[in-house]
Amino acid sequence: MAKADTVSALCQPVVAGLGFELWGIEYVAQGQHSVLRVFIDHPEGITVDHCADVSRQLAAVLDVEDPISTAYTLEVSSPGMDRPLFKADHYEQFVGHWANLKLRFPFEGKRRYKGVIQGIEDSAVVLLVDDHELLLPLEQIDKANILPVFED
Repeated sequence: MAKADTVSALCQPVVAGLGFELWGIEYVAQGQHSVLRVFIDHPEGITVDHCADVSRQLAAVLDVEDPISTAYTLEVSSPGMDRPLFKADHYEQFVGHWANLKLRFPFEGKRRYKGVIQGIEDSAVVLLVDDHELLLPLEQIDKANILPVFED
């Protein structure tokens, strides 16, 4: 089980117990400056106080369970307008939205794509890029974020 999956399994009941959705988890290993980011969501939005409450509860659980053996900083936040996408459900929820995707390995010579999410098909994200639909396997996506669009 990957580190993010282990941490997610520990965080899920804590976050849900406080009335929030665990949107996703990112672990960035950088020696003494490693960061564990926990994204929480709620239909009515997330406040700084919500993040602080969740952070206190998660810190207690993570200190006891100790799933990460090295030092790290815990950050709890809302996914925000440029929210990261972690699961197939996230892509389905944002069909029709612009997104940036970074792949683990090049596809057609590129690792970065910007396009409109069309949906999920056979465990792959359908992304419309320059009038071409690309099928990008979920397991090959390293990072994906919604691109906020502001109307004039």
